Amino acid sequence: MLTDKRILLIVAGGIAAYKTPELVRLIAKAGGSTRVILTDAGAQFVTPMTLGSVSGDTVYDDLFSLTEESDMGHIQLSREADLVVVAPATADLMAKMATGLATDLASTTLLATDKPVMIAPAMNVRMWEHAATQQNLQTLSARGVHMVGPEEGDMACGEYGMGRMAEPAYILAAIQSFFQASNRLMGQRALVTSGPTHEAIDPVRYIANRSSGKQGHAIAAALAAMGAETTLVSGPTNLPDPAGVHMVHVQSARNMLDACESALPAHIAVCAAAVADWRPADEAASKMKKLPGEAPAPLSLSENPDILRTLGAAGNKRPGLLIGFAAETDSVVENAQKKRLSKGCDWILANDVSAGTGTFGGDENVIHLVDEHGVEDWPRLSKIAVAQKLANRIVDTLEASR
Repeated sequence: MLTDKRILLIVAGGIAAYKTPELVRLIAKAGGSTRVILTDAGAQFVTPMTLGSVSGDTVYDDLFSLTEESDMGHIQLSREADLVVVAPATADLMAKMATGLATDLASTTLLATDKPVMIAPAMNVRMWEHAATQQNLQTLSARGVHMVGPEEGDMACGEYGMGRMAEPAYILAAIQSFFQASNRLMGQRALVTSGPTHEAIDPVRYIANRSSGKQGHAIAAALAAMGAETTLVSGPTNLPDPAGVHMVHVQSARNMLDACESALPAHIAVCAAAVADWRPADEAASKMKKLPGEAPAPLSLSENPDILRTLGAAGNKRPGLLIGFAAETDSVVENAQKKRLSKGCDWILANDVSAGTGTFGGDENVIHLVDEHGVEDWPRLSKIAVAQKLANRIVDTLEASR
């Protein structure tokens, strides 16, 4: 239920805007109230009269309306709600949010709000997949913006793919989950690792992998949003630090292990980093020269510490729920099942990182969650949606164990 919860709904200009009266109706049925901001583009798909009728309140659409500003100014609009929901969240409005533009009532209100924000993206699949949109999404996620959807399916333009706005009932469920989950991990300490590690060969060269850190950063953000005191230990990435986490930046596997051990004890640990298995046995103090006619110098390797296994064998400091990732290119589930046993962890999230899957460095993931009971196959989801789904499963498991 949403009893006495106040929702500020911002309706942007996508064809999915026609679904928003149903969302307002569902919020009211659940006990909440809705105030609506409608953009000029949104008004091409749904009328102010329709939204005003179902919400029982004024629909706001003009930043420079003396009447609207005196009745309910944009600063008050931005701060009196318990949650701001943007549905549909178009590529244009997401870009404005990411860059801090304030060109109309909707974007100005979003820039002025100090309340949590949830977006329901809706756009053409090509727009969704564009690097600019995905970068904006990462920026918003790092700032603590919640996301519901999008979904895969047929689009109004005739194409098929990711980008359909989540259905109103699903958005309502996400809103309800937000209010139920916002403090569900309060008092819990979480440790998350993310990104690659860089193992130095000399001052300018290193051994690494293609991990972007997007999945680990999203998981840290999701756990922090649920109230967990979260430490994120990350190797080098190009991502902004997620909101609400204690950030520890490291370079090598040994650095990462030291930081993880310093972060213990923890109730939850998620090892999402792609840690290099090997490092050069001897790091050269100066740049290794390539001389004409000379054979390359041999590179001797030493094994790096196994962070997941070390945490699994940490005795009374072992995290209560220890979760690892298995990046595999063949026999994905079978290898993950073996890894769970050998590492001493509770869950393994297996994913296929073969060439062509787009997992490493990409924005989507297909997860197979392996635990003592078997295998749970998840559909292809954005990495942010994977993080939210994992956080919810962690909460459900911890609550059941109590």
